[in-house]
Order: sequence, then structure tokens, then C-alpha cells
Amino acid sequence: MGTRPSTFLISVLCLGIAFLYLPMAALVGYSFNASALASVWGGFSTQWYVALLHNRQVLSAAGLSLEIAVLASTGALVLGTLAATALVRFRKFRGRLLLTGMVNAPLVMPEIITGITQLLLFVSMLQLIGWPARGVTTVVLAHIAFCTAYVTVTVQSRLQSADRSLEEAAMDLGATPFRAFMDVTLPIIAPALVSSWLLSFTLSLDDLVISSFVSGPRSSTLPMVIYSKVKLGVSPDINALATLIIAIVGSCVLVAGYLVRRGERQRLADAQLAAG
Repeated sequence: MGTRPSTFLISVLCLGIAFLYLPMAALVGYSFNASALASVWGGFSTQWYVALLHNRQVLSAAGLSLEIAVLASTGALVLGTLAATALVRFRKFRGRLLLTGMVNAPLVMPEIITGITQLLLFVSMLQLIGWPARGVTTVVLAHIAFCTAYVTVTVQSRLQSADRSLEEAAMDLGATPFRAFMDVTLPIIAPALVSSWLLSFTLSLDDLVISSFVSGPRSSTLPMVIYSKVKLGVSPDINALATLIIAIVGSCVLVAGYLVRRGERQRLADAQLAAG
């Protein structure tokens, strides 16, 4: 019989959940406040959502951030998967220790250091070869650089636990190594690929520090616009924007979790059927 959790543990859990989600609940509530002052409740109103729809600066920055996040997470997924495959499948090769260090460094490096170093790199490249000019391209490249590390670590852990004998059996049946990887291994690590893409998408969409260093005059992302608006005071339409982001991200997480769980159940069912 399992032991029931103590009252102390339940209290700690409730306090932790409240600490995380009560500020979000307050933000959602004040996004419907008719007053422009966060400390004064002026009644229920959706005027700030209407104002948000007419704010071209915020809408343009939101569209740009989504575009950058999609490009960066997709590029990081490709590079990170290749790096993870090399680290797992090739145990000994020249430069393995260097590759491992380069993969793990962005995970512990302060963002301000990463932003400065990438800014210096792009400035040096622009002087030497005339590319890239600071703008959307540099932001995408910078986001790919730090998101690749998260993809590599996530996919690497999944590849290490994958059954290599299934891929070897496919090759014994005549499949090429590439075909065996695509038809056997890739579906097995698909949940890790989806999770790493979503993680990279979130990190790119949320980034402020690195983007501030490498962006150009017409490439302000949504976090940069939000920060510029709230650093002198809370802007009511930003509360509405944050509420919409919370709703969209929460829905995407729930859908992704459901799809990953369903895929995992299907994989286990197929494995049990094959074993039987």
C-alpha cells in the first residue's frame, strides 16, 4: 500500500503552485481592468484587447518573433540532432571532447556573455566578408546557436536509451544505414524531437538579452518591445498581450503533451505486439 502524502508536503506543494501561478492569475485579471492603473480596479472591460489589435508596433514585433522562433527552432533541431547522433553513435573521433564542450557551454554561459561574444563575431564577419548585417538574420543565427545545445542534450539522452538492435535488424533485412535510421530510429526519438523543438521555440520567443545585442534598427522582437514599454511603467495593453501569450502557450503545451503521450503509448503497444 502506498503511503499518503503528509499535510506538510501538500502545503509546500500548494505554496509552490501559488507562487508560480498567482502572479499570472493577477495579470490575467488586470488585463480586463477598465482603468489604466494597475493598482485601481475600474470595472470589467475588454478595451485593452481592442487597443492591442490596433497596436501595429506590437503586432509587427509579435509576427517577427514568431518567424524568428520557427526558423531558429527548426535550424537548431537539424543541427542538434546531427550533433547528438555523432556523440552517441561515434564513441571515438578526433574532436569529440571539443564538440561535447561546445554543446554544453551555452547551457551554463550567462546570456550577457553570449550576446557580447556573438555581437563581436557578427561585427568581425561584417568587416571581413560583408555579411551578415545586424538584423533578422543575425538574431536567427544567434538563437540557433544557443538553442542547438538544448536540442543536442535532449535528443542525445533519447538516442542513448533507444534499442540499437532494431536498426541493426533493419539493415540485416537490406535497408541502408540512412533508411534504417529514418524508418526505425527516427520514429523512436520523435517525442524527443518534438519536445526539443518546442523548447527551442519557447527559448527563442522569450529571449531578450541576446536579441538586444545582435538585433538591428528594424528587427525588434516582441520581448524587446514589451521591455521598452514596461520599464517606465505597466502598460495595460501589454497585460492583454501577456494573457494571450499565456493562453496560446498553455494550449500548445497541452496539445503537445497529449500527442507525445499518445505516441508513446502507441510505441509501447507496438513493442508488446511484436514481442508477443
